[in-house]
Amino acid sequence: MSNPGASDETPARTVAQLAEVLAQGCKPRDAWRIGTEHEKFGFLRPEAVKEGQKAYSAPPYAPNGIEALLKGLQKFEPDDWTSVLDNNNIIGLKGRGDAAGAAISLEPAGQFELSGAPLRTLHETAEELTAHFDAVRPIARELGLGFAPLGFHPTATRAELPWMPKSRYAIMREYMPKVGSMGLDMMQRTCTVQVNLDFGSEQDMVRKMRVSMALQPVATALFANSPFVEGKPNNILSNRAQVWTDTDNARSGMPACVFEDDFSFERYVEWVLDVPMYFIMRDGKMRNVAGRSFRAWMNGERQDGLEDVTPTIGDFEDHITTAFPDVRLKQFLEMRGADAGSPEMMLALSTLWTGVLYDDAALESAWELVKSHPWEDYVKLREIVPLMGLDTPWGEGTVRDLAAQMIAIAMDGLQGRDMTDESGQTEWVYLAPLTSLVAGAPTQAERWLERYYGAWMGDVSRIFLEAEV
Repeated sequence: MSNPGASDETPARTVAQLAEVLAQGCKPRDAWRIGTEHEKFGFLRPEAVKEGQKAYSAPPYAPNGIEALLKGLQKFEPDDWTSVLDNNNIIGLKGRGDAAGAAISLEPAGQFELSGAPLRTLHETAEELTAHFDAVRPIARELGLGFAPLGFHPTATRAELPWMPKSRYAIMREYMPKVGSMGLDMMQRTCTVQVNLDFGSEQDMVRKMRVSMALQPVATALFANSPFVEGKPNNILSNRAQVWTDTDNARSGMPACVFEDDFSFERYVEWVLDVPMYFIMRDGKMRNVAGRSFRAWMNGERQDGLEDVTPTIGDFEDHITTAFPDVRLKQFLEMRGADAGSPEMMLALSTLWTGVLYDDAALESAWELVKSHPWEDYVKLREIVPLMGLDTPWGEGTVRDLAAQMIAIAMDGLQGRDMTDESGQTEWVYLAPLTSLVAGAPTQAERWLERYYGAWMGDVSRIFLEAEV
């Protein structure tokens, strides 16, 4: 969750004007890039636990916790990172030099996130992931910390998790319980991996948005990696996805407008304008306006806390970041349906969506696949997939069959891209973990459950060291 702040002070007056903000994301094909974001839970390694601490519990912000890790990374790579501050607290790092375009940020309970730079190939994505883990690991070890990418915290209650000193999260923390039963769980106890991809035109955006929105539940099934809550299985394979079914449905899920005939940049803006606000930035400070209407504010109607200010393009750009649909449209598309997982699965996620969306023939094949079912079927699928994963019924078969078709399309798309590295390796090799899944291999969640009932003998804490990156 980035917070760029309201930078463009141009007054926001019309839907068309705001749609143009999104349209500025249109790029020629040779400028399309791949941006991978991933989150991971920190934990106190057992050999470093001090008196009064608990092994595998979440590290605090300070002392000797997340703040120290951020400062350690900046000190270790001073030419690559500058601090991002919130009320004089370091809450992230912005990349420069070799890390230009990347960022490191914190989720509400200290989940550590790399927002990768926009890269040309998946080979570069693989290198970026490896470099990030190699940089974080020694500094974390010095602090007695480890990191495990899992979709939902496997052991902690919300009360046992810290809060990061980030103004945006203080506003959300107060607002979330008013609009859903699991918003605080989403904030504190979930981690995701997502890929951000470009579009060439409004028509291209519409096709990609519809295909990726419909197939997002398939990604949820393939990448399910959160079968435990507070130390026990709860018969759900992706607790992260389950949480999103009742977090704040006014700003999340699968907006129906995506499949309406008139879907466009303007139509998405119309939807976003009716998403309740969280905040605005003025004079470097965040003002709490949670629940207010951006549309009413823009139309000149009185809104508490907004009487003395005029909405700007920068305000709208901030507001877009507070909408959480399964695929989010900004000046690129964000795929948001997957649990965080192993580095191989992180890379597989980016590979899957790149293959489906970045080749014209593959995108057309995916659209033909998607439109064979009504939109409502995918909405229903989203509700069931967290529980049943790849075994969820679909048509005359299961989601595993649908996933196999999707992966085959991605494979064709990657072959069409024909991007090889210096050794001649193709991008489609990164799909290997997914081809195993559709052939019958257990998902990450199912593998952890096997360990729980087998070698772990019911001790979920064993997951931290086994999942550690």
